Order: sequence, then C-alpha cells, then structure tokens
Amino acid sequence: MKIYTKTGDKGTTALFGGTRVPKHHIRIDSYGTVDELNSWIGLIRDQKIDNHSREVLTVIQNKLFIVGAILATAPDKAVLKNGKERLNINKITDLDIELLENEMDKMELNLAPMTHFILPGGHTTVSYCHIARTVCRRSERISSLLNENEPFEANVLTYLNRLSDYLFVLSRKLTSDLNVEEIKWIPEKK
Repeated sequence: MKIYTKTGDKGTTALFGGTRVPKHHIRIDSYGTVDELNSWIGLIRDQKIDNHSREVLTVIQNKLFIVGAILATAPDKAVLKNGKERLNINKITDLDIELLENEMDKMELNLAPMTHFILPGGHTTVSYCHIARTVCRRSERISSLLNENEPFEANVLTYLNRLSDYLFVLSRKLTSDLNVEEIKWIPEKK
C-alpha cells in the first residue's frame, strides 16, 4: 500500500464510504484536530511519567482513533443498504467516559484543592498536557459545530469534553509528581 495516492492533489479528500469533500470541510477539520490531539497525547506518553498514566493514555489514543473514524464517516454513508453499519468498530461507550471520570477522581484524591485558575507551565511535560487540553477543547468546539449540521453519536462530544478535563487533572498530577510549583493566576487589582 502506497502512502501517496495523488487523489487529493486538487484539494479534496475521501471520507469513509467514499464521499469526496474539500480538505477544508468541517468534517475533515474535526477528525484532523482529533488526530492532532492524539499526537500531543503520544508526546505526553513518551515523557518520564508513571506507568499507570502511560497505560491510560494508550487507551485514550485508541479511543481517539474510534472518534476519528466516527467523524470521518458521512451520515449518509454510515449505514449500508442492507441496514448494517458500514463502520464495523466499537463505539465510544458510557464505560469509556466513566474511565476518564474514575481516573480524575483517583488523581484528585492526592491533589490540593483548587482555589484559583492555574497558569499553564512549570515543566515541559506539564505544558504538553496543557497543549493537549487546549487542542482537545478546539476539537470539541469544531466537532460540536459539525454535530449541529450533521449529527453523530452523542458520546463522542461527551468523551471529548471529559477528556479535556482529564488532561487538566493529569497536568496537576504530573505537576505534583515532578515536584513543580503550581502558579496560581491571581488577577491584578485595578
């Protein structure tokens, strides 16, 4: 299988199911941003972090491929003429969302309560978490717009929303693990 096909040389690409759309189509932007998020999460996973967090991040990366596949499928091509789903993969389930919630709950047990917003940074690994979190939020915004026009499974938006929260809590956990100071944002008085 060759990586280059030359079919996109004129600015279009194929969705799953064969529909061709411009490369700037919101659907492409949606799953492209999920792909970008997945790359940032891979960078976090490559840092010196605990094995459990690394394993959870691997699970998340696999789930993001599912999210990308769902977003890459045009609604009119999602079901075959015989009624079967064209996309023959697992979906994002309530259990996937609960995993993120449970992981956040476990991490927060060992973190100081938040009293202020926190400035991103303090350590490269922590900064990678914040970048991933903001890319996740962008992915959620773009996907939410896509969903208004071409609805897809509700759990995808929920998963992206919860994942950005997870990445924030992970940044706080890694700040603690790395013994880095958390810088609070304290607004200046007028």
